[in-house]
Parts: sequence; C-alpha cells; structure tokens
Amino acid sequence: MIEKQDLPSTQELMWPTLEALRALGGSGRIEEINGEVIKRQGFSEEQLAIRRPKKERQSMIEYRLAWSRTKLKEIGAIKNSAWGVWALTDDARNWSEVDLDEHRQSRSGGYLSLQQNRNILTNASGIDDGQIEGDDGRTDWKERLLERLLEMPPDAFERLAQRLLREAGFRNVEVTGRPGDGGIDGVGVFQLSLVPFHIFFQCKRYRGTVPPSEVRDFRGAMSGRGEKGLLITTGSFTKSARDEATRDGAPPVELVDADALCELLKQYSLGVRTETRTIEDVLIVDDFFDKL
Repeated sequence: MIEKQDLPSTQELMWPTLEALRALGGSGRIEEINGEVIKRQGFSEEQLAIRRPKKERQSMIEYRLAWSRTKLKEIGAIKNSAWGVWALTDDARNWSEVDLDEHRQSRSGGYLSLQQNRNILTNASGIDDGQIEGDDGRTDWKERLLERLLEMPPDAFERLAQRLLREAGFRNVEVTGRPGDGGIDGVGVFQLSLVPFHIFFQCKRYRGTVPPSEVRDFRGAMSGRGEKGLLITTGSFTKSARDEATRDGAPPVELVDADALCELLKQYSLGVRTETRTIEDVLIVDDFFDKL
C-alpha cells in the first residue's frame, strides 16, 4: 500500500511545476498545471488515490502541488491573476533547476537580494515603469501597445492569445499552429452553463484591415472540426469581413479587432498597468485680490 511518505514532497514538486508551465506555453489554470505535472511525472492510480485526511475531494498530490505554487510565488518564479491563471515571471522563464535551488535557499535564509525583490515587484505588475506612459503621460497607449504587439515574434503573439483566453475563462487552451493546420493557431474550451464549446482561434498581426477572404479561409479550416471560431487581430475588419463573420447559415466567427484586443489586455492586466494619479491644478482666484 502506498503511503503519503512515498509521494514527492512540496519542494520536490516545485521544479516539475515550472517545467509544466513551460510546456503549457508559460501560463495555465490549476487543473491544466496539475494535469501536466501528473502526466510528466507518471504518477500511478494508487498515488493519485491518496486523499488528505478529512478532505476526501482533494488528493495529497493536488495539495502538495498547491503548496509548490505558493512557494514558487514567494521566490518570484510564478504569479497568479485575479482570474485564476498562473504564469511564469519573466525572471524565471530561463531558470535551470540549479537556479531554482539557489532562489529557494536564499528565501529560506530569510532574505532576497535587492535585484530579486525588484524583479518580484516588476513581475507582479507584468511591466516596467514607463513602458506605457510617454514623457508627457498623455501618449495614446493603444497605439504604443499595438506597436509592441507587432514587434513580437509570431509564436509569442500566439502565446499571448493563449494567456488571454485563459484569463477570460477558457480551459484547456492549446496553441496548435503548425504547417497543415490551415491557419488555425489554437483551440480552447469555453463552458456556458452545463455545455462546453470547443472554440478555435486564429491570430492575425495586421497593420491594416482584414478582408472577408480571411474570415472565409478561417471558417474553411474549422470545417468538420468545430462550429465556433475566434479571429484576433492587431488591425481592423472591413464591413464586408464583419458581414461574412455573421453570415446566415455559416458557423459564426467572433471578431476581436485592435481596439477590443487592447481593452482586453488592459482588463486582464496583461502587459498593461493602470494607475490613478491626482493632478494638481493651480487656479488664480481673482476675487481674493479684488477684495484686498
């Protein structure tokens, strides 16, 4: 009979958790991360069946994986959003297992270096100071954000779309873009009440407008595989493209243009941080001087 002591410890599960997040594209929901760790570690049914005392619905492995995420967050390796998505920090993307051990030991020693603290604070927001605001604080942030998105490698933009869909509540989001996929970049599952929908997505980094032919081609690629599509672009859609997306008798394609994409990244704090600032206006009270 397998006992609790035969399972990997919280500390031993930290590195597999980092590896799982990398395999998932840098981010994932708890069930995705747990599933990837379990698959990669090859846990047996007996190991997975061990439950916490008085917590029959949670396995010991799930419990220890939860603590592993907490420990990784404490050392600045991962972060979690308000929408339940966990992601690697920029600092930890290239960590080796030795790097992880060094950071964990530094933490257990009761301190973090100044640079590590700075990285944790920076990664908590996802962006360095000054990356969105211009010198006058009034630069059009959407234009600056779109330029940044257009500079990204195609695979990085696909991972951004993957992360965005996870934050928006999609499950099992996978980037599948590869030769022969007909333009489909990924797929995810969206749960509406009791009914799950498989939704295919495609990413188009355009500076101009997306024509209706792109919508038709995307729908053709979905044929026989799914009935719902999501087309995300840094450009805009022509009226005919929007008409094609909602054409009667054809599977619907939801369109996310540049403006909507920027607003979604802002809503989920992905590469965008909002700050509330008090601006002091100095006014001359003429009446005061008149009464002297």
